[in-house]
Amino acid sequence: MHDENNCKVGDPSREPAAGLDRPVGVDLSRAAQPELSDKPITPERYWDRDFWQREWDTVWTKTWQVAAMVNQFNEPGDFVTLEFGTEVILAVMGEDRQIRCFYNVCQHRGMMLVTEETGNSRRLTCPYHAWSYNLQGQIKTIPDERDFPASANCRSKNLVPVRSDTWGGFVWFNMDNDTIPLREFLAPVADHLDAYPMEQMVRTHWVTLEGDFNWKLVQDNFNESYHVFHAHPQLKYVAEFSYLYSQFDHYPSGHARMLMAGGAPSQTLRGGEDEIIRQLGEHIRFWGLDPEDFRGRMHELRVALQQQKRKLGAEKGYDFSRYDDVMLTDNWHYTLFPNLSFSLKPDGNIWLRARPHPTDPEKCLFDMWYLNLFPAGQTSYYSPTMRDWVSMETPAPHQTGKAGDYTMGPTIDQDVALWSAQQKALHSRGYQREVLAGQESRVRFFHDNLDRWMARG
Repeated sequence: MHDENNCKVGDPSREPAAGLDRPVGVDLSRAAQPELSDKPITPERYWDRDFWQREWDTVWTKTWQVAAMVNQFNEPGDFVTLEFGTEVILAVMGEDRQIRCFYNVCQHRGMMLVTEETGNSRRLTCPYHAWSYNLQGQIKTIPDERDFPASANCRSKNLVPVRSDTWGGFVWFNMDNDTIPLREFLAPVADHLDAYPMEQMVRTHWVTLEGDFNWKLVQDNFNESYHVFHAHPQLKYVAEFSYLYSQFDHYPSGHARMLMAGGAPSQTLRGGEDEIIRQLGEHIRFWGLDPEDFRGRMHELRVALQQQKRKLGAEKGYDFSRYDDVMLTDNWHYTLFPNLSFSLKPDGNIWLRARPHPTDPEKCLFDMWYLNLFPAGQTSYYSPTMRDWVSMETPAPHQTGKAGDYTMGPTIDQDVALWSAQQKALHSRGYQREVLAGQESRVRFFHDNLDRWMARG
């Protein structure tokens, strides 16, 4: 791993700014490099059913996962359901305005209690035999209750709760009642990302695709940037993609991150000014700069944008008081074990998740949310990440289909196009084992952590 790093600026040990209870910005210090194994990442783990079942028993049912966004719950009775492997999780706001999670199953004869993805109901009523529960999951109505034997103890048949918590504008759940608290599970990522007002971000894109690939191919992909120079050639015009100028961190909790400079072309790029202006021009002009002024000095854009955003942030409707200057331009990419990725930009977050398929280890459900931080008082905004105007006037529709049916944005679409072919190729007799570069260390780190979780039983 090379030590060169042009992203690492700012002092995380500084004193808190006036009125804040934490230091400004994100801790950019390099994490200690862990000792990594040299065990083969065997192809079978991407399709073997026994391995897949052990993942469910030891990882999926014991890690914190996201059920919904907090801003989907505005009134008592608002609910969201999430298909997660063989389970369907029900999150609902109670009369006390607390959001709780339950297994979405009636206690009478196992019918799914709520069949819609979102909605509002003042009582949760089974569509089969009309057993009903209040918003706290307690049994309320049992038709023909006198016909049940006393030994059935029907009045004790409340919904089974799932441990839940909130952070970052998300509702989280964990099927292991003995798990560690959410904040501890997320360490140190939660401390880092508290600087970003994620709870204020609005979901403007919501896409779920069923892919013909194992979920680990998704997480492998987001745990390395080695593929970027070839799979995402357009990014060299707007961000740093060279490992020589990026920082990679691995944390004892199993999470990892990559720090990449943004707001200017890669330091490896020579020329390409017209394309830089095409991709960044709208964003540059929004911040009161003329992209034509930077011809011949495009690498100065990053600092110029930082200065303009610091100067004009409040006028443009942003509160950047918790941001370091580098956060005003750069891309912080966090991979949370086992299956989440936060790709944070100054004005939003590409939120990515692979969920286990309920019946097939060679498939998964892949979710992409684009969460946009809108300037105060504005309902539309040009997103440099999505290369398009986004609006908060109507809730983002949930687009569901097969891989390729809907766009997830130019960069993620390019990733999705690769994984089915990789899944198929992993069955080849001609493939023996992986060969990893130093910049792919987070892939090894991810599989080492997966092995550790599965060994715990």
